[in-house]
Amino acid sequence: MKRTKFALLFAALLAFALSAGAGAAFAYFSAAGSGSGAVSVGSMQPVTIAATAGTPTAALLPGASADVVLKITNPNSYAVSLVSVSLKSGGTITPDSGHAGCTTTDSKPVVTLSVPAADLPVSIPANTTTQVDLAGAASMDVAATSNCQGASFTVPVLISVES
Repeated sequence: MKRTKFALLFAALLAFALSAGAGAAFAYFSAAGSGSGAVSVGSMQPVTIAATAGTPTAALLPGASADVVLKITNPNSYAVSLVSVSLKSGGTITPDSGHAGCTTTDSKPVVTLSVPAADLPVSIPANTTTQVDLAGAASMDVAATSNCQGASFTVPVLISVES
């Protein structure tokens, strides 16, 4: 008789435990609710170009092209893509102060900028300064005077980046 009472008690407790667990599972999977949340979007910090960019691998010669070197600083916590480089509106490519007589005999600009599409986009990693080499982007006019020998040129550029 004791065994039967124990078996019945055990069966009753087991049934209760299973039904309580099933009820909790049903409540968990069928529960509904509502609420609200908030999020804020940060702003991209300005990506900058160093005033002194570096030395190109090849010298610029009359009638030829050479690389333009940029050092771009990305202070953001995420990478950005450099998607365009162009001459700044109203900007003029000028020789260094020691080569003020650097001109052309055909009244054209001494140096022009044309960035090859194949050079872009360039990924600029987060929190870094990256050197970007734009292959053949600067061209010197064939009529450049000998006063241009040894000159370094300042190229005022405008860049566009995307995150």
